[in-house]
Amino acid sequence: MSATMTDTMTAAVFRGAHDVQIEARPIPVPGPGEVLLRVTASGICGTDSAEWASGPHLAGRDLSGEPRDTVLGHEFVGTVVDRGEGVEGFPVGATAVCGAGVSCGHCVMCRAGRTNVCRTYHSLGLQDDGGLAQYTVAPVGILFDATDSGLSSDTLALSQPLAVAVHAVRRSGLHAGQDAVVIGAGGIGGFLAYVAAATGARVLVLDLDPSRLDLATRLGASDTALASDAPLGDVIARLGYEPEVFFEVSGSAQGLASIFDVAAPGAVIVPVGLQKKRTELDLSRFTLAEFTLVGTVAHVVADDLPEAVRLLAARADGWSDIASEVLPLDLLVERGLQPLADGSPTQIKTLVDPWIDVPRPADHASTPSATDPNTAEALS
Repeated sequence: MSATMTDTMTAAVFRGAHDVQIEARPIPVPGPGEVLLRVTASGICGTDSAEWASGPHLAGRDLSGEPRDTVLGHEFVGTVVDRGEGVEGFPVGATAVCGAGVSCGHCVMCRAGRTNVCRTYHSLGLQDDGGLAQYTVAPVGILFDATDSGLSSDTLALSQPLAVAVHAVRRSGLHAGQDAVVIGAGGIGGFLAYVAAATGARVLVLDLDPSRLDLATRLGASDTALASDAPLGDVIARLGYEPEVFFEVSGSAQGLASIFDVAAPGAVIVPVGLQKKRTELDLSRFTLAEFTLVGTVAHVVADDLPEAVRLLAARADGWSDIASEVLPLDLLVERGLQPLADGSPTQIKTLVDPWIDVPRPADHASTPSATDPNTAEALS
């Protein structure tokens, strides 16, 4: 395809709080090192809903500080339809999953392979136009060629958020034979339980919602418990756990405090969910108990995105319990962003197909050859 500025597409454009418009925009043209993708599926998350509800927070601003028109969407997959100068690989027709985060490749963190904390890190769908559109451009350095994965676009659209969980588990050092506790089983929490279980660890998941605990069990959790039923220490003792790694995914102060109360010496504590307020820590206890506090943000495309695709393929039952319905762009706000902002989403993950006019069932069919049985080894 050769796109020109006279070609138009439909896109979800963020202009500020409670202002996301579905409108026609020019189809972008790929620059050097970029490809043009025909977006086949795109996911949304709490970051997108927060921008709609009260942003801009992370979304781009102009020089005066006002919101800059930006196409949302940082979780997407598409088909390569055009290539810019100097692109290697990713032939026209390839299926490409996008990692969204763009790094410079030159700073000290990039040289160390920690591209997610690049000094100039920015993201498609927030600071630059993203994938809630019929077409988008992306640098090839943040893409993974998933053509041979055997997975549908609806499943592959889960790759980016699953990669966030892969990164958190990788950062924690969790491995087979250990016990882990996950507090919070929403979107990322459910994915994190799945990735943690794939290492061979024994995983205990706590949440306030019984349906989320049921999902965590299906995703591989060894045990679950309602967070409101008993203190964390009592649950751990009753089930005979000796957790070496704790993941706090809910972002609640109570969840983090409960971990500090029960963590045994040598424990690794990973706050995955963002805390809304400052947290006081007893650093003398950290010193004497040799706790390790691990930060984790986004993911490293080269390491975590391919692993996410492998893990998606490894689940024999598919992913309809995570994302069962796909929305058109016209319903993005009404049935996507607003329910997420209100805390009442109807699905764990909401997917959008920019080419449909009415909702459709999600397609999570995959070919048998896509299954990779070596996921635990790949994470080690």
